[in-house]
Amino acid sequence: MKKLYFVMAALIVASLVLAACGGGAASGGDAIKVGEVTDLGGIDDKSFNANGWAGAQKAAEELGVEAKYLESTQQSDYAKNIQQFLDEDTNLIVTVGFLLGVDTATAAKANPETHFAIVDYAYPDCFDPAEEGKSCGSTTELPNVLGLTFQIDQAGFLAGYAAAGSTQTGKVATFGGINIPPVNAFMIGYEKGVMYYNEENGTAVEVLGWNTEANDGSFTGNFDSLDDGRSFAESFVQEGADIIMPVAGPVGLGSAAYCQESGACKIIGVDVDWTVSSPEYTDVILTSVLKNINVAVYDAIKAEVDGTFAGGIYVGTLANGGVGLSDVAGASDELKAGLDAVKQGIIDGTIATK
Repeated sequence: MKKLYFVMAALIVASLVLAACGGGAASGGDAIKVGEVTDLGGIDDKSFNANGWAGAQKAAEELGVEAKYLESTQQSDYAKNIQQFLDEDTNLIVTVGFLLGVDTATAAKANPETHFAIVDYAYPDCFDPAEEGKSCGSTTELPNVLGLTFQIDQAGFLAGYAAAGSTQTGKVATFGGINIPPVNAFMIGYEKGVMYYNEENGTAVEVLGWNTEANDGSFTGNFDSLDDGRSFAESFVQEGADIIMPVAGPVGLGSAAYCQESGACKIIGVDVDWTVSSPEYTDVILTSVLKNINVAVYDAIKAEVDGTFAGGIYVGTLANGGVGLSDVAGASDELKAGLDAVKQGIIDGTIATK
């Protein structure tokens, strides 16, 4: 009898050890299952993937959900990773980025009982290769999908105001990766913020790289070339700009490197606080436009836990903490007061950001 007892005890211990060794997971047990399918760049991309996972980890710690991620190394992984979570009876699948829009819609239509949240995308948005009426568009009904969107023009507006109040040359710049709405929204807000600063302070700060009226500007055509980031920054500096906001993911790190080496410019980071994600460039970072994906993902998971999850659109704003601006380096008391007043004006609706 004693021998049987010890064998059973050993088996229990072994099972606990094995359960603790699952890769890419947090929490466990019979909890609600949450799965994140990353975009390219890995879970430690210091941007969307990592920020989304931070929200899932917080939910695992505070809400007791079982959180797991699957990394996509190529676009063909999107559908496969989503399917793996479906096979594992995952309750809420979080997909990261607009490139997963088609695969998310396809899976959601085929699995109406499973809930999905997609970061930085919302139906009825249509980006290639999405098809109107099939995987996007106003006629697409996806009641089990929550689009996590962000009114990033609000935070971009604050960044433009801060840039206009910090420039020494009277010229500031911005550029994007690809000409699509989620990128353009940063730049629209940025230009509007500069214009508002000019109106309020009698200045004439010029914006290079974006024109809201034309809905066009400077774009690298990619989100990964550090060389492009460097060359775009150098070009803007040659035109007289001393503050640059790259909206192109890791491309912006090339711009930061150029500013640091040349001493000719400051950088405005995007999506996350660059003094935290890329501290080696802290000396040239003026501020960062924050897209708080972790907050949105956590809120979506909490709704799943509470039984209140519903498809539709989540909009992150300054009011609900979904977007924001990090501390502005070297800001005067006057500029800080101005930013506080502008933020409140945006929240109460007296200042338009787009």
